[in-house]
Amino acid sequence: MEHEITNTAYLDMELLRFTTAGSVDDGKSTLIGRLLYDSKAIFQDQMEAIERASIKKGEEHVNLALLTDGLRAEREQGITIDVAYRYFHTPKRKFIIADTPGHIQYTRNMVTGASTANAALILVDARHGVIEQTVRHAYIASLLRIPHVIVCVNKMDLVEFKQEVFDGIQHKFLEFSNHLDLHDVRFIPISALLGDNVVDRSTNMDWYQGPTLMYLLENLYISNDYNQLDARFPVQHVVRPMLSEYHDYRGYAGRMASGTFKVGEKVKVMPSGFTSVIKEIDFWTDKLDSITAPQSGTIILEDDLDVSRGCMIIPAENGIKQGQDIELMICWLSDKPMVPGGKYAVKHTTNDLRCMIKDVKFKVDINTLDKNYDDKNIGLNDIGCIEIRTTKPIFYDSYRQNRFTGSVIIIDEATNVTVGAGMIV
Repeated sequence: MEHEITNTAYLDMELLRFTTAGSVDDGKSTLIGRLLYDSKAIFQDQMEAIERASIKKGEEHVNLALLTDGLRAEREQGITIDVAYRYFHTPKRKFIIADTPGHIQYTRNMVTGASTANAALILVDARHGVIEQTVRHAYIASLLRIPHVIVCVNKMDLVEFKQEVFDGIQHKFLEFSNHLDLHDVRFIPISALLGDNVVDRSTNMDWYQGPTLMYLLENLYISNDYNQLDARFPVQHVVRPMLSEYHDYRGYAGRMASGTFKVGEKVKVMPSGFTSVIKEIDFWTDKLDSITAPQSGTIILEDDLDVSRGCMIIPAENGIKQGQDIELMICWLSDKPMVPGGKYAVKHTTNDLRCMIKDVKFKVDINTLDKNYDDKNIGLNDIGCIEIRTTKPIFYDSYRQNRFTGSVIIIDEATNVTVGAGMIV
């Protein structure tokens, strides 16, 4: 690796999670391979192995897609089947990439890869323009409230790097995306195969004056991606060391879902509603003055309250919604269709409970983005609006307000398989 960074500096670096989406053969894996290769984020032996594999397959160029296509079936077909995660860094930032499949039947994999992403790279083949899968992926990015969307118009080398092709795709994308909840949309003309505008600026497209993809990824402002207004601390674990030196120690470990807590702040514990004051915030052996999303730590309260896993610590003066009848936008992830009236397990933050499907309100037609109120059958890769009733009240925010306290997953109790990803309306 060319970048020499100390361990301390690496730990302090900002992390950007991004996902790739596009139709089959739009060049997602090649783009990621190009990012890794041109940013010097792969080892020499990896590169040599890819070169040998490319020669063996009789390919004209080094097939950088092989960097992410790890499954044998993927390499043979030249497609991505599963979500492939890659980790790399530059001197400015750390990155986690989720390379998701392009097939319609693998839309659920995009939901998985995009659920925690700061940015989504939506690839469009310059020859084909905006297609059904482009609309589908943009809608999912909107539904999951991914803060930043970068539309990469790929294979510009196959349309002679013409500006009018790029402008036409940009116009058509904006035409339908104006109806979606997308706030920051950028467009970059690229050639993943040749490297144009990926890490290095293209000499073939002088008409494009915007940033390269790598520059944009390194400089996207993501500090506001977390809700910093409403402090939420779901309790994961009660820390009781049972050692003589920590005889009376009782801390509540977890990760800040949003906002900030400070020592001395008055807080309320849900669901009991009892209040206390933050006495101490620990992170391993360090004492912190405050804890901010997405930091993890252990909070110690002044009072000895009944707090356990599944409870949530919130500001004393800040309210949070609670109830049992919850309306969700659902992405169905299972081959087995949803059963109206069926009973499922639910995970919400650190809370485990059960629910019943009360009602299917509508299903979304991905092609037109219309709501179909007549078709109540929710199957694999379908997106719809449902109402569930939980066995006990949950405390939540809308997904629009908070991606962490506003999301749930639905699990088939018989198989323990995650069958649905829900966003609270």
